[in-house]
Amino acid sequence: MSAQQLADRALLNLGRGLKESGYRFITPTPLTHERVYRRLATPLARNIRDVFGWSMPFDHDLLPEAFREELQQTDVIEKHGALWRSTVRWSSIDELLFAHSPYPTVQADAVFFGPDSYRFAQVIEAHLQQRFEPLTRAVDIGCGAGVGALVVARARHDAEVLAVDINPRALRMTAVNAELAGLGNVSVYHSDVLAGVEGQFDLIVANPPYMNDDRQRAYRHGGGVLGEQLSVRIVSESLGRLALGGSLVLYTGVAMVAGGDPFLEAVKPLLGNDAYGWTYRELDPDVFGEELDKPGYERVERIAVVALCVTRLR
Repeated sequence: MSAQQLADRALLNLGRGLKESGYRFITPTPLTHERVYRRLATPLARNIRDVFGWSMPFDHDLLPEAFREELQQTDVIEKHGALWRSTVRWSSIDELLFAHSPYPTVQADAVFFGPDSYRFAQVIEAHLQQRFEPLTRAVDIGCGAGVGALVVARARHDAEVLAVDINPRALRMTAVNAELAGLGNVSVYHSDVLAGVEGQFDLIVANPPYMNDDRQRAYRHGGGVLGEQLSVRIVSESLGRLALGGSLVLYTGVAMVAGGDPFLEAVKPLLGNDAYGWTYRELDPDVFGEELDKPGYERVERIAVVALCVTRLR
């Protein structure tokens, strides 16, 4: 095995151990995480949940010896001064467990997971509950930790589910998460939106980054003036890849300006014919308000999270 395969195997074994122990962690926003840290004079893990949920440094003896050495040798845990720290974090959605990047997510290739992940999962589940047509092929664009792919694969065991991303770390984590969940109908592919995969899909889901990030980190930066560019591109490139009766379910955020919705204004022309039926709604009118203090957001009134569902009718 290569070093990367050994690391992925160690990660899978860790996930299995956490599931067997009843581990569960609901991941908050980074701002909430920071506030929790500020309560502590010196953050130090007292239990496994502190290590793999709150990303706290820990004493070497806190981990069971059974897998401590494997994690150390494959850099799943690493030295942090006199202590240790996990290079991965584990979060729960129902019975699913997802490996992703630790707090704080500062790396350029970080794999992010947070409250948007939960809302995204709920939007997909609501769509699938209303869909009675067969679903044979689906894709999760910009899969990250694999939330969309795993939610679809869990609900539709007979479907072929593709998870695509430009980030190799995201693809590795999605593969581990799918294997941990026992979902053999998920396959990962390196792809810029849908450029790296062929054919049509009965379902396309996506939860793209939608911020204007001055560091242009891939997991966070949506491009364009206010982070809307990638979301618009996903709509544009997905429409022609929908099978008859197939749907695009896009969860994204929009920086609202002067009462207007620049994302909706950009995609309306793409949807302006009778080949497609679509719905659009705000799920939360005000998220990540702290972003409004940052350069580039001077004209923004609020950031809303929205769900766009487009179905090919003919």
